[in-house]
Amino acid sequence: MTDSPEDRTPSAVRPYVITRGRSDTGKEPLAWETLVMATDAAFPPSLQPEHHRILTHCQGLLSVAEVAAHLGQPPSVVQVLLSDLVEWGLIVIRPPIPPAGHTDVTMLRKVLHGLESRL
Repeated sequence: MTDSPEDRTPSAVRPYVITRGRSDTGKEPLAWETLVMATDAAFPPSLQPEHHRILTHCQGLLSVAEVAAHLGQPPSVVQVLLSDLVEWGLIVIRPPIPPAGHTDVTMLRKVLHGLESRL
C-alpha cells in the first residue's frame, strides 16, 4: 500500500518555505482570535497556493486560529501569510474586543433583583 501525498506529514522545512524565511511580520502579530475576511478584490495570479487557500476559506469571518486549522499550518505561519494579505488589501481584519476594565456589579445586581422579582 502506498501513501498518497495528502496522507504524508509535511516536513519541518515546509513552514519556513511557505513564509519565505520570515518568522514575523515586523508589526504586532495578529491575535489568534482576530477575525479575518476576504475583500471583493480579484485574486492576483501571482499568489502562492497558501495565500489562495486562505482567501478561499475567508469568504466569511474566520479567526486566525480557524484559518490555521483549515490550512493545517501553525498559527505563527498563518499570521505571516495573513499580514501579507492585509498589506496587499486582499483581506480585512477585525481585532478582538478588549476585555472590559471594570464591570459595574451594582447594575448586574439590580438586573438580577428585577428578574427574580418577576418570577
